[in-house]
Amino acid sequence: MKNNIYAKILKRFFSSLLTIFLIITFIFILVRISPGDPTQKYISPELSPQLKESVAESFNLNEPLPLQYLSFVINLAKGDFGISYNHRMPVLKVIWEFLPFTLIFAAIVFIFQILVSLFLAIYSVKNINGFVDKLLNKLAILFYVTPVFVAGLFLVLIFSVQLNLFPSSGLSSFNSYDQSFLNKLIDYAHHLFLPLITLSLGGIAIFYKYLRDNIVNVMQEPFVLNLHANGYSNKKIFFKHILPNAVNPLISIAGIELGLLLSGTLITEVIFSLPGFGRLMIDSIMLRDYPLVVGCSFIASVAVVFSNLAADLIKFKIDKRMIQEING
Repeated sequence: MKNNIYAKILKRFFSSLLTIFLIITFIFILVRISPGDPTQKYISPELSPQLKESVAESFNLNEPLPLQYLSFVINLAKGDFGISYNHRMPVLKVIWEFLPFTLIFAAIVFIFQILVSLFLAIYSVKNINGFVDKLLNKLAILFYVTPVFVAGLFLVLIFSVQLNLFPSSGLSSFNSYDQSFLNKLIDYAHHLFLPLITLSLGGIAIFYKYLRDNIVNVMQEPFVLNLHANGYSNKKIFFKHILPNAVNPLISIAGIELGLLLSGTLITEVIFSLPGFGRLMIDSIMLRDYPLVVGCSFIASVAVVFSNLAADLIKFKIDKRMIQEING
């Protein structure tokens, strides 16, 4: 029995590695066949024309594409993504300077999404088909279909431009270095409030809708009626039996959402000028920094694929029915 489970996990793991490799291979080829040349910035009346050729040679850009890819694969096996054209530093070192902010911010957003959606779903099912329930369902659809950049710009227009309640960009105030630790935290929270709401709306809508519908479906199961007939309290039935069964199908969705958050909050970080991984990825694409584009793509794909893998492992752990299916 355990051998079947381990074989399933190993198969899922190796398929995840293959997916990551295919993704970064696709990105490698795509950025090189797309129009543009990273050496164009070195063409200037003040600079020698030979500089462009020397730069291209130092970056191996004058080699045929198959040879560039072969060199890339060999270096990738060594854990070497090369040197960033613009930062003049190893790619992984550049990424590590920007990644911690995104990791922390994504974790805060994810926890906020889960807590808010759980609260709204529980409140909604207590008033099924009531005014609040219908209103929340309509708002969930509205927030889900609203693009992140539209929500971000709308919040900036209302709360920054019109009401002047929150800053429109940046992570901290210019004088935050002179403040106490508590005041710094308050200043960070003040600057991150709009980005937090912007990034959370879509996830809250998804989690709320899935959780609310799952709870309603579980409440109609025969075992719930049996528990009521045996005299269990509504509170105990809901939190011990209904809610755990309703959360199980949500784990896969949570894994996808967490992976997307960890891979970089691209649009949100650009709109609010936040020093995160998503903004670094956008800048690397705009500046045609090939090694950094591939490195960012690798980290993003790892975050998405392995967050989904972690979600599957959690489902294996808590849902015994999946183990029974594997064992036939």
